[in-house]
Amino acid sequence: MAKFELKLPKMGESVAEATITSWLKNVGDTIEADEAILEIATDKVDSEVPSEVDGTLVEVLFQVDDVVQVGQTIAIIEIDGDGASTPAPATTETAAPAASTVETANAQVEKGIETAAPVDYSGSDSFYSPLVKNIAKEENISLQELESINGTGSNGRVTKNDILSYVADKKAGKTTTAAAPQTKTTAPASAPVQKPAAPVSVNGGDEIIEMTRMGKLISHHMIASVQTSAHVQSFIECDVTNIWNWRKKHKDVFAKREGENLTFTPIFMEAVAKALKEFPMMNIAVDGDNIIKRKNINLGMAAALPDGNLIVPVIKNADQLNLMGMAKAVNDLARRSRDGKLKPDDTQGGTYTVTNVGTFGSVLGTPIINQPQVGILALGAIRKVPAVVETPQGDFIGIRMKMFLSHSYDHRVVNGALGGQFVQRVAQLLEGFDDKREI
Repeated sequence: MAKFELKLPKMGESVAEATITSWLKNVGDTIEADEAILEIATDKVDSEVPSEVDGTLVEVLFQVDDVVQVGQTIAIIEIDGDGASTPAPATTETAAPAASTVETANAQVEKGIETAAPVDYSGSDSFYSPLVKNIAKEENISLQELESINGTGSNGRVTKNDILSYVADKKAGKTTTAAAPQTKTTAPASAPVQKPAAPVSVNGGDEIIEMTRMGKLISHHMIASVQTSAHVQSFIECDVTNIWNWRKKHKDVFAKREGENLTFTPIFMEAVAKALKEFPMMNIAVDGDNIIKRKNINLGMAAALPDGNLIVPVIKNADQLNLMGMAKAVNDLARRSRDGKLKPDDTQGGTYTVTNVGTFGSVLGTPIINQPQVGILALGAIRKVPAVVETPQGDFIGIRMKMFLSHSYDHRVVNGALGGQFVQRVAQLLEGFDDKREI
């Protein structure tokens, strides 16, 4: 009998470690290829680690709550055959003819035959098990096709059955060229909701409820931020009447054409990205006594999860997106946040964060900085209020749509002038929004 070393897979460019949250299999259990063995957590994103082979779990090398580095061996699986076995890198696999049927491909995989075709899947941010990659290579499935497959595994992961089903449909002529993600017809997997520990009754009827893992992470992160940064706030009221009327005019056309909603968020994010480009010293980080001036503008977008927690997916290179691109990026990240399908890299690399406290009816907020960033902007609720309107013909009282912008910044490196000028510029960009623009 041979022993196979199951290693912690690479889960994203900037992810170097993960915490084991639970073992789904026990020592002695029989395991099928592509079957989930354990669950892991990287900051706020949870995922499963599947087996790459058929066999029996004979040893686990780490326990729940242990932190494991990418590439470390986490379990030993006993498989048929002689000699020790470890996962072979995709780039060193030998080429083999494509299988003529799904059954042939399945049989080859079950026998442990690792083959490869000159198809490269390294450019994908998604995790695919070696088993899935082998079938895809044997069937000459492109990366675009592979990414279009609707996965039924945890966090939308493509399983062996998913790829085999796709191959069968393709051979039967039931599929066309790789479809864009928004054209999938299978309902997305429901978002995993992390349940708190069962309440424990104590004297007087009080209850002790253990915080969830994510709750503990958020708690520690917030405490560390307050202890690290000298928080100070600037507030400004902003007239968004033009934006309100423009969205009202275009939202139905956008929904019909694009199949998704046009919200205020991409408009606000576009303004923040433009302001950061004009004020690059707000797009920085602090490292000891050094200031790191960020090259890219990566906007974090705080989003509420079904279990009440918050997560901050990141829009990369936000200043390079037009309003249409920003709308699609915002909707995609919001959707995948709710469905629990964010990848580890989706929450990494943020340089500035925006949070919408107005979603819950709050007029103002004093958000805590998301370390190691130096600023965060809170968007208050949009309200219909009476206001003085200045015109060349004179002033008059009118009904306007207004909101407050609350800017929290790190007073160690951002003085009041810069912090105030930045949020003032965001307000100017919003108030000067061109309500004649098309989308």
